[in-house]
Amino acid sequence: MSRAVPPGAWVRIFVPFALGYYLSYLLRTVNAVISPAITGELGLTAAQLGLLTSMYFLAFGLAQIPVGIALDRYGPRRVESALLLLTGLGAVLFALGDSIAGLGLARALIGLGVSACLMGALKGFALWYPPERQSSMTGFVMACGAMGALTASAPLEAATPLLGWRGVFWGIAAVALATSIILWRSLPREAPAAGQGSLGAVLKSVGSIFVAPAFLRFAGSSLFFVGGFMALQSLWAVPWLMHVEGLELADAARTLLLLNLGMLAGQLSIGVFGVRLARRGVQPLRMLHVGYGGLLLVQAGILFGVGPVSLLWFLLGALSAVNSQAYLASANDFPREMFGRVSTSINLMVFLGAFVVQWGFGLALDLLRTWGWEMPQALRLTFAALLVLQVLSYLPLFPRLWRRA
Repeated sequence: MSRAVPPGAWVRIFVPFALGYYLSYLLRTVNAVISPAITGELGLTAAQLGLLTSMYFLAFGLAQIPVGIALDRYGPRRVESALLLLTGLGAVLFALGDSIAGLGLARALIGLGVSACLMGALKGFALWYPPERQSSMTGFVMACGAMGALTASAPLEAATPLLGWRGVFWGIAAVALATSIILWRSLPREAPAAGQGSLGAVLKSVGSIFVAPAFLRFAGSSLFFVGGFMALQSLWAVPWLMHVEGLELADAARTLLLLNLGMLAGQLSIGVFGVRLARRGVQPLRMLHVGYGGLLLVQAGILFGVGPVSLLWFLLGALSAVNSQAYLASANDFPREMFGRVSTSINLMVFLGAFVVQWGFGLALDLLRTWGWEMPQALRLTFAALLVLQVLSYLPLFPRLWRRA
């Protein structure tokens, strides 16, 4: 595997991957702002809205293992550029959709289409950049994802009255097609994969990951910390801000913008300081201990209304940047050649969690409303349940506690 950086690598490699991950995160969070318009036009319940939005996460998560295998065999250039064509198709179908079934299928196609955007970038950096630069490249490409989330907050809220939510998705379809073409034409051609073994052997190695204690330690936190944050960011943050905090949609979108700015600041900080922290002995697991502890405190502040709303949501975004360390921390206990399969397995847990939490939020809200609960109280109880699940998934990250017991 060559680690020589090709001439003009920033334009040829980083920018195409950055465009892909920007688009992926934009589509992940776009429904948070357009959900009132879709709900009003189609008359959706909270559970239907949660299921519709979470179809992205379900398709994305189910694609992770095949995507990981395909990236190793065929390379990011062919895999990601082909899948982005499905993103464009899904965006077109979403723009034309007039039923929950049609929109759900379109949302699933979008999730499948962008399922290689981050892992394709990580694979490409491993192919074409030396090891000492990969940490910073990963931090910067994830910051570009935060830019996509920023676009899907206040800027999108301002554009939606002009374009309509259907017009927004026509524009996204055009961007997806352009990004696919750029990736195909710009990325270097990969050398043929060697030493991959039979497909059966690869699948067997993947199966061994899911029963390994080293993987199971991180499965719960990936489900409820990383997946839970995605569910809030991509949908339920705006209803919380409107019903619990009493904000108008425009103010809720601006608070969502602060959340995403916090995420951008956190990811850039990890990109800039990650290498220095590692040299001082601060391992990814230790960063998870501190970051997740901070997330629990901030979310408790949001739940009980302790502290300024804007600051709390900014801190929630900033601390969420530690989620990226889950891929590194979980892979540390496996052979290095299994990094791709381990990271995509963790990603499967992440997106399964996002699907379960996002849909489960809606189901819980509908159930509580039928029991006579008002929306603010129903949101508080559902958010508290998520917080309890996060606490329970936090404990396995401290293996010494279990060894002493």
